[in-house]
Amino acid sequence: MRVILLGTGTPVPSLRRMSSGYLVDLAEDGVILLDHGPGAYHRMLEAGYAPTQVTDAFFSHLHFDHCLDYQRLVLTRWDQSAGDTPELNVYGPPPIGRMTELCFGPDGIWDPDLTARTQHPLSLQVYAARGGIPPRPRPAPVVTELANNQSVEGRGWNATVRSVRHAQPYLACYGIRLETPRGTVAYTGDTGPCKAVERLADGADILLGMCSYEDGHSLGPEYAETCMSHLDLARLGQTAGVGALVVSHIHAKLDTPGTRERLIHEMSAIYDGKLYFGEDLMEIPLR
Repeated sequence: MRVILLGTGTPVPSLRRMSSGYLVDLAEDGVILLDHGPGAYHRMLEAGYAPTQVTDAFFSHLHFDHCLDYQRLVLTRWDQSAGDTPELNVYGPPPIGRMTELCFGPDGIWDPDLTARTQHPLSLQVYAARGGIPPRPRPAPVVTELANNQSVEGRGWNATVRSVRHAQPYLACYGIRLETPRGTVAYTGDTGPCKAVERLADGADILLGMCSYEDGHSLGPEYAETCMSHLDLARLGQTAGVGALVVSHIHAKLDTPGTRERLIHEMSAIYDGKLYFGEDLMEIPLR
C-alpha cells in the first residue's frame, strides 16, 4: 500500500504545489484517487502512474481545485486504452453524475472530439494499431453519487463519506475514510472543525488534512468555521489518535521559511504522532 501526495496546494496557481489530489496504490486491489484538482494529473505521471492504472476516483466536493483534472483523467485513460481497460469507477457528491454526462455524454462538451475519435478512419487506425477492435466505444465512467454517511465496497477496500462543514448549501462536501486490510487512510476534504471529520479520522493510520490558514489569522468567523487552521488540524489529529498527520491544502502564506517551521513546532506541542508538512510527490509511510 502506497499513499502519494499529488497536490498539496490551494486554488491559487502555483508551480510548486498543485491543487488537491492524493493517490492510494493498493497493488492488485486497484489504484484509488482522492480528488484530482488542476495539476494533480501531471504529478500522477511524475509519480510513475499511467491513467490506465487508475481504477477508482473519489471526489470530496466539486470546487474546481478538487476536480478539474477529472476530464483529463477520463479522456486520456480512454484514449490510451485498446478497449480492454475497465471503465473508471467514480464516486462523489451530486451532481458528479450530471458533470460527467455534460462532459462525456452524447451532447456533452467533448462530443465532437469523441465522435471524431470513434468514427474518423485515422483515429480508428490508431486505435487498431494499439490492439483495439472497431467499433470503438466511447468513455462511460461508472458514476455513483454518494449521500452522507454512505459506504461503498471495492475489491479489498471499504470507503465511507460523511458530510463536513465547508460550502453548504451550495455544494455537498464530504470527508472520506478508506479502510483496507493494510491500513486506513482518512481525508478531511475541505472542512472546518466538526464532529463528522473527527469520526472519519478516528484511529486512522494516515490523516490527510486541510490546513489553509494560520490559527488566529482567518478572514473572519465564516472562514474559520468552514476551513481548518494549523492548530485545528493538530487538535483533530490528537483527538482522533491518528498514526500520521499530513498537512495539506497549504496556502502560500504558510509556506515561507521560518513560518512553516514555527507552525510545525506549534502543532507538535498539541499532536504527538508523526507529523508531515506535505509536499507534492511525498510518499507517506504507514505506521
